[in-house]
Amino acid sequence: MDVKKAFERFGDQGVFVKTGRKTDLDGPQKAALNRKGNMLFNSGNIEGARRVFLTTGYTDGLVRVGDYYLSRGRNLDALRMYWLAPDHKKSEPIIAQLSFIIQKLLKEEGSSNE
Repeated sequence: MDVKKAFERFGDQGVFVKTGRKTDLDGPQKAALNRKGNMLFNSGNIEGARRVFLTTGYTDGLVRVGDYYLSRGRNLDALRMYWLAPDHKKSEPIIAQLSFIIQKLLKEEGSSNE
């Protein structure tokens, strides 16, 4: 079975990239940005808050954005936030769900080639 071929049917639906770059922010700068991110999140500007939390590496903010995405059925986006946080307790159930789906797809692909 050609695993690459099995995933070609999904086209370019985005990528999952983890970056581990450090910012040059000092404590007061990070705190100010995190407060801004919290204000954005609380006012409903989730994407603005996400950008701030990614910049500062604020794990609680990333988890809250992940929770928001999960509540909207955006499981892969939620997984990205949980993975970057890192929050294994919240990411593992999504990974297990995706693993099950991938196994099922690979089985279907294998049975269609027979």
